[in-house]
Amino acid sequence: MTEMFTEIILDYYRHPRNRGQVSHPDASARDTNPLCGDAIEMSLKLDGKTIKDVKFQGVGCAISQAAASMLTEHMEGKSLEDIRALQKEDVLALLNIPISPVRLKCALLGLKVLKMAAYQKLGASLSREEEAL
Repeated sequence: MTEMFTEIILDYYRHPRNRGQVSHPDASARDTNPLCGDAIEMSLKLDGKTIKDVKFQGVGCAISQAAASMLTEHMEGKSLEDIRALQKEDVLALLNIPISPVRLKCALLGLKVLKMAAYQKLGASLSREEEAL
């Protein structure tokens, strides 16, 4: 079973969905994982507080890039409050493979960046737990 999900991760890595940058974004953010050098930038186009378009760009391992791509698909049409409510367990459920503690920051980098972009628009700050993602 894990082998099938590993293939899905590799497909998202090799053929990322929503890679690129939204022109004239309403919110964007970028961050890196200093432990391994992964970098992700997310840009959002909003219709009010609803995500009309979300794209990512970056470099890094298969897990970080696949997770960011999966997140963009998952969040289209959702609200900024939906982003605020996202938890690390939600991202891990999307990936659906065992993630070692060493790779957890890779898997969650896209979530952190997505929250940073949403919070920028909401005028809020990341919590300590979110900052540690």
